[in-house]
Amino acid sequence: MNSSTLRELVVAVLSGYEPSLEKLGYNGFRQNALTGKTECCEIKPRNIRTDTTAKTPAKLSGDGNFTDYTWKKFKRHKEENPNMLVAGFIDGRLIYIFQFSFNEQSFTSRLQAQLERHFPKGDISGQYLRSAQFTLNHYIDAKTMEMIYTVSMEELIREQSRMRRNLFTYLKQHHKDG
Repeated sequence: MNSSTLRELVVAVLSGYEPSLEKLGYNGFRQNALTGKTECCEIKPRNIRTDTTAKTPAKLSGDGNFTDYTWKKFKRHKEENPNMLVAGFIDGRLIYIFQFSFNEQSFTSRLQAQLERHFPKGDISGQYLRSAQFTLNHYIDAKTMEMIYTVSMEELIREQSRMRRNLFTYLKQHHKDG
């Protein structure tokens, strides 16, 4: 089990999902007590390391990506509408978890635009969009957006320099204590 898998397990459990250890498919499942339906989730954890020697160290930004993406996978996600769980870690320490529905218009528009550029005539057998990326801006105003978890305000402020301004501002404004 690699560190990314461990981060996915932490996010699933803290968000109320039973983790799936399958390599393909969704990262977690839970029963909705009100509807009786099974809900699934896609987990997109991002970890930044502070021991880097890079001139410009990475910062948490609320971004994520789907690797090896296709129109077929996009259509399945549109039909099944999994909950997206986007999480940020610093040196393996969880900072936040956001949740929103896959079918948020600004989010799906971002993925669709990348697929249209890469596969204008549809999927090509054996070819993939290596990384379909999204940012906080593609879901920050989503109707279904909710903050599942965040560290204490004290720790948030301590880690401010390791986050992009818009992410820090959102976390601070929506913090449960503040």
